Amino acid sequence: MLSRIALRSKGAVARLPTATRLATLPATRSAANSIRQPIRTTPFVRFQHSSKPASAKALAPLDTFPRRHLGPEQDQAAEMLKYLGVKDMSEFLSKTIPSSIRSPKPLAIGEGIPERELLQRLKAVASKNKLNRSYIGQGYTDTVVPNVILRNILENPAWYTQYTPYQPEIAQGRLESLLNYQTMVSDLTGLPIANASLLDEGTAAAEAMLMSWQATRRKKNLYVVDENCHPQTIACLKMRAESFNIEVVVADTHNYNFGEHKKSLCGVLLQYPNTRGTVQDYEKLTADVHSAGGQVAVATDLMALTLLKSPGEFGADIALGNSQRFGVPMGFGGPHAAFFACKDEHKRRMPGRLIGVSKDAAGDNAYRLALQTREQHIKREKATSNICTAQALLANMSAMYAVYHGPEGVKAIAQRINNLTSVLAEGIRRSGHTIENDGAFFDTLSIKCGNSSSILQKAANEGINLRAIDNSTVGVTLDEAATESEIAKLISVFQEEGASVDINELTAAALNGNTSTYPVQLKRTSSYLQHEVFNSYHSETEMLRYIHHLESKDLSLCHSMIALGSCTMKLNATTEMIPVTWPEFANVHPFAPVEQTEGYLEMLGELADDLKEITGFEGCSLQPNSGAQGEYAGLRAIRAYHHARGDTDRNICLIPVSAHGTNPASAAMSGMDVVIVQCDAEGNLDMEDLKAKAKKHKDKLAAVMITYPSTFGKFEAGVSEAFQVVHDNGGLVYLDGANLNAQIGLTKPAEIGADVCHMNLHKTFCIPHGGGGPGMGPIACTKELEPYLPGHPVIACGGQNAIGPISAAPYGSASILPISWAYIKMMGGEGLTNATELAILNANYMRARLAEHYKILYTNENGMCGHEFIVDIRPFIPDGIEAIDVAKRLQDYGFHSPTMSFPVTNTLMIEPTESESKAELDRFCDAMISIRHEIQDVIDGKAPKGNNMLNNAPHSIKTLVGEKWDRPYTREAAAFPMPYLREKKFWPSISRIDDAYGDRNLMCTCPSPEEYM
Repeated sequence: MLSRIALRSKGAVARLPTATRLATLPATRSAANSIRQPIRTTPFVRFQHSSKPASAKALAPLDTFPRRHLGPEQDQAAEMLKYLGVKDMSEFLSKTIPSSIRSPKPLAIGEGIPERELLQRLKAVASKNKLNRSYIGQGYTDTVVPNVILRNILENPAWYTQYTPYQPEIAQGRLESLLNYQTMVSDLTGLPIANASLLDEGTAAAEAMLMSWQATRRKKNLYVVDENCHPQTIACLKMRAESFNIEVVVADTHNYNFGEHKKSLCGVLLQYPNTRGTVQDYEKLTADVHSAGGQVAVATDLMALTLLKSPGEFGADIALGNSQRFGVPMGFGGPHAAFFACKDEHKRRMPGRLIGVSKDAAGDNAYRLALQTREQHIKREKATSNICTAQALLANMSAMYAVYHGPEGVKAIAQRINNLTSVLAEGIRRSGHTIENDGAFFDTLSIKCGNSSSILQKAANEGINLRAIDNSTVGVTLDEAATESEIAKLISVFQEEGASVDINELTAAALNGNTSTYPVQLKRTSSYLQHEVFNSYHSETEMLRYIHHLESKDLSLCHSMIALGSCTMKLNATTEMIPVTWPEFANVHPFAPVEQTEGYLEMLGELADDLKEITGFEGCSLQPNSGAQGEYAGLRAIRAYHHARGDTDRNICLIPVSAHGTNPASAAMSGMDVVIVQCDAEGNLDMEDLKAKAKKHKDKLAAVMITYPSTFGKFEAGVSEAFQVVHDNGGLVYLDGANLNAQIGLTKPAEIGADVCHMNLHKTFCIPHGGGGPGMGPIACTKELEPYLPGHPVIACGGQNAIGPISAAPYGSASILPISWAYIKMMGGEGLTNATELAILNANYMRARLAEHYKILYTNENGMCGHEFIVDIRPFIPDGIEAIDVAKRLQDYGFHSPTMSFPVTNTLMIEPTESESKAELDRFCDAMISIRHEIQDVIDGKAPKGNNMLNNAPHSIKTLVGEKWDRPYTREAAAFPMPYLREKKFWPSISRIDDAYGDRNLMCTCPSPEEYM
């Protein structure tokens, strides 16, 4: 890769010695790994970063990590414990967590590794990856990441520590960038509506299939897939289709009689160009499918579409694919932003997030998440998609790639790739081999070579990876990083030994004249990327300023704590993030030969082992690339287990009414029928209702899905009993790991009776949220479920009786897994446990402070919460104050709102995490208390109902400095309600958004400049 990723590596090797190997640990640390200490009962607070005797630390490294990750110092923790009326951490935990679920022994993870040593060790592991030049293609290519994007987005915490833009007034920057992404996708695919990204190409294709099925009101169950789609895509489709009883037929679509299947056909998936590189004209085929009543989805390549006729122009209903080659490293399979576009009539069926243009309270254009009623949070068990996140950070990178290069730039890149492929083709022809798709290629050649294995071996000897299509055919896919010398080297692989390559002569022959390498009728004539944003920022100076202009509009962890309940917005440490852009991790193709990925596999194996230790389970899959995909994987493993035992009728999934919306959506996707279990007035699972429904459905009970601690923020004492009830009636237990940050080191899912759980690595294990993705949701399970962990059609992985793939790549978004590996290794077992203790302590301290001013819902018998708690705003509704008003007013205080109206309408759920200091906790509490006084002014009639600082929040600079000010409070009170804001103020860039206007007047591409006038 000709990018700063490669350039930085040279410096990194010099700075970070590679001689150290993971096996060469000091004897003292190795011994420590094997010793399991009893639970601490000492009557004082003891944290990993507290002082040790001078003799013990005199020569020890000073760059230990827990003291940097954990917010409260020892004296601050002692103050909070005193405020709660307990003498020490042991007493506090005894009042918070049921003793019956406490782990009998500490985590066997060992002592934390200092930061510098950690990077040395990981560099040693990464160096075991062999960076051959990969021309495998199959949906992944090398790319040139513009350095201005690499440094200022991918490596910039102001971009990667943002949350999903549910609060648009403090998220206009990334919303604008994601709208740019949607516009880019819409322009290139020729379809009017595009979403803000999906997880990967394989799952995007599965979503397209389900959209087509829904378009027939679920009455037509035949879906035809062209045989030349990518194999991982076909496998993902088949996996998803099983649960909905959709018949997937893989066929030569050009010779398929669609007319004979009018009564059953719901849709067709095509690949353009196809997996063998062939560019085919699908216009007549599309018309035939439409005549038979089906929808046409096209998996395609954005780079190719700069030269080729768009899918929308030949009649496609849906277009999808991977935007990775628009400036995002391969990363052993991810994360990458999948794109998805469709015709206007499908917009309310389209999965994923959709950015739209609306108005704010001042009447100015503003961006927001549109049509949110499509999301699984609303549809729940009626959903066909459980999409709960996207790949926002990677979508922003791809959007900026298009902004930086512009229409002429991306077309020039594509034309150069095509030119290089033409030169390669000329050399291949002269070497005596036949090109299967000659005259119909963009960047990929399928070459008939007699014996594939001999060519592949010859290429490997030259440090080159090619694709084995079959025993006599190899594939070569070129990319923008390719050079003339690389083309010459490739040609030599196909020549007789000793033959020379004259690249200049081949170039002259290949590019002499205007001969097209693909059917002339498929040459693109329509324009794209004509909006001003794609034609304004082509110098690095202008690009840098544009990126930072957008960044300045968005609140992130760089500014203040983001206390979102159930979201765990903790520190994403720099040391954890640094390896992500090392070329040893960033530049590896997901389908590279396993002997070239030893470093990745070692790191992934260690991470899996640590996750098994943390959860208490025997099996682990790292494939699911979101928490919701982890739910789906776990439930599909449960389904496979029951079916293997002959219990094919077990399809009932019990889910508490308080569950996150992904739970019922994932159950429905897994072919299960959802039965809701009630909760009592105290927020506990209604045991009698659970017992009754488990008994009623005992012959069909498949599973129960329970979040622990609950979504109400409670450690329920009866959780093990609930699990036993389900087991006694033939079901298995899925534990939703969304709240695992309150468990680590104190209890384990396996110990309390669960059979499988997922782990949100983008919450508990420090992968950043990225403004709405990426994420990772690996699952861990019992040995009984381990045989059914997901597999992959290209790279062997998973259980002995593996279910189909959950993700397009075998290890999901593998390049961000070093973040979680590093977090666990640096914290060590004791540090991880301390983190859990402090996460719970911080939440309870805030709960106690705010309980004097607000009603707090759902505490235990000791008045304690878990790692999060719920503030009730409902008592203020009669006075015209709702949760949204408090949320927006918090923006004026420089804070992101807590989770709003989940799991209880008109409440705020607060989760501070362990990374925030007592000072920051107090600052947030002070803001909430100040807001409570403002509410009281409304209640007392001192401020008018409906026209006060809360109802009118947030207050943008434009509003505050406008000539007209007719509000019954001062500008100063609106802007600076607390003294600290005069020195440190984050300004919302717009006034309150008008959600209804945005949905009534849906616009999901960049508005023209005139619309801002």
